[in-house]
Amino acid sequence: MKQINRPTMCLDFDGVLHSYTSGWQGAGVVSDPPVPGAIAFMREAVKHFTVVVYSSRAHSAGDPDYINQILFPSHKPSAFVTLDDRALTFDGTWPSIETLKEFKPWNKR
Repeated sequence: MKQINRPTMCLDFDGVLHSYTSGWQGAGVVSDPPVPGAIAFMREAVKHFTVVVYSSRAHSAGDPDYINQILFPSHKPSAFVTLDDRALTFDGTWPSIETLKEFKPWNKR
């Protein structure tokens, strides 16, 4: 099978894939459901990107239809694009400290 060179897309786990409504319960505790649409998004994403789930958590295998195509690195990889619920796009202008202190992820707004 020919290796396809795809751009890398990083996905954060908590708050992006895992709804994280209960907050941090420990590295091995994933008590909340996926964010609506996350599984369908990942199924489509692996067709176009090398999908990398970046998290401090341990991972466990799931649906073999696409889970085996997802990487779980121990360090932050270079990526074409990253989806994270706790990030700002840096556009060359530094945000104010007040803006940073007032930041809220999408599910806390």
